[in-house]
Formats: sequence, structure tokens, C-alpha cells
Amino acid sequence: MTDYKRHESFLTPALVLKAMIYTNVIMFGISLIFSGKNITLTLNPFYALTPSMDVLKFLGASGRFPIVKFEAWWSLITANWLHGGLLHILFNMMALRTVAPLVMQEFGLSRMFSIYTLAGISGFLLSYAGNVYLTIGASSGLCGLIGAALYFGKSRGGQWGQLVYKQTSGWVVSLVLIGFLMPHINNWGHAGGLFGGIFFGWILGYNEKRKENLFDISVAVFFVAITVWLLANAVIQGFFLIYT
Repeated sequence: MTDYKRHESFLTPALVLKAMIYTNVIMFGISLIFSGKNITLTLNPFYALTPSMDVLKFLGASGRFPIVKFEAWWSLITANWLHGGLLHILFNMMALRTVAPLVMQEFGLSRMFSIYTLAGISGFLLSYAGNVYLTIGASSGLCGLIGAALYFGKSRGGQWGQLVYKQTSGWVVSLVLIGFLMPHINNWGHAGGLFGGIFFGWILGYNEKRKENLFDISVAVFFVAITVWLLANAVIQGFFLIYT
């Protein structure tokens, strides 16, 4: 059995999805632990269990402030795994459970993760260009997955392609409405993630155009490694900063 086949047999869509959700939840838990008494406790669902802004900054929040003041370009990756409250992470993880399986089915596990990461970077870069002071959340990466699915549906056509395109178009409309109706939504991040997902979906291609290969796996492994390293480094530095 080749290494590529071992990779396919070991990694399943369910395992990849669980790993992504658990990472988001663990980082949210760490941000709350590090915040201590500075957690926002309120009955307002939009602000319930909000971590300290200072904690989010050193854990990897992105935006104009950390990039300009601290040259924290690495935050373009880490911000995709941080959340600003209980409702924030619940909404994003529910969306991830809905969108990621579709993208994994049509693009493969490796390309899904690469699109999620690259679209997240695109969203936070556009947020920086749009002068967003501080921004976090998986929504940039999620919008990238929606963008990739939108591209797939339009490109593939046929009954299945039209169905996917119609579904994802509805998600895009929902994103626009949420951006106007809910407070503190980073529309720059949503737009950058969405168009990034369309672009990288086109560049990387989907399964009916070409199957995933060793290059796709290598790119995804690189993104996984750099993400884990950056998050772990932020957590370790934060621990020593707070508790020593």
C-alpha cells in the first residue's frame, strides 16, 4: 500500500471535521482560562463569555492594530481559530459542520483545509486593508468554503451542480443579511474569505476535474503544521506571560 493510500485510509471526513472543531473549541477554552476574571459575563447572547481583548491579541487576533503595532502577520492564520464569545463559536461551528463535508466531498480533505486556510488569510488581509482594528473568527475560512462550493456548483453544472449553486447562493445572501443586521460583523473578512474561496477553488480544482495528489496533501500538511506551531507558540507564550 502506498503512503497516499495510507493517508486516505487514516483520514476520514469525520475525523478532519472533529479535529477542526475541537481545535476551535480548545482555543476558545484557553482564551477564557487566560482571561480569568476579565471574562464578560452577561445575559446578552452577543457578548456572553467574551474573552479579554488583551488575551485575544496575544493569542493571535488579526486586524490593523496587531499587524501595524506588532507586525503580527502570523495572525492572518491564527485569527481563523479564535472566537469572541459563546454565540460566536456556536454559530461558526454549526456552519462548519454544514459546509465542510460538502467541500471535502467535492474537493477532498487536503484541498478543503488548504482552501479554509488560504481563504482565512484572504479575509484577514482584506480586513487589514479595510482598516478593521481587531478581528477574529472562523467565518473568513468558512466563507472561503462557501465560495469554493459556489464555484464548484457554477462550474460543474448539471442537476447536482445547480443544486449546490442554489444552496450556496442562499448562504451568501444570508451572510450579506447577517452582516447588515448583526452587530460587530466583519464584512471585510466575509468578503475576502468568499472571493478567496472562489479563487482558490478554481486554482486547486475539484475531484471531477482532477483527483487529489501528493502535492495537495503536502500543501495541506504544511498548513496544518504551521497552524499548530503558531497556535501552540501563542498559547505557551501566553501562559508564561500570565502565570510567571
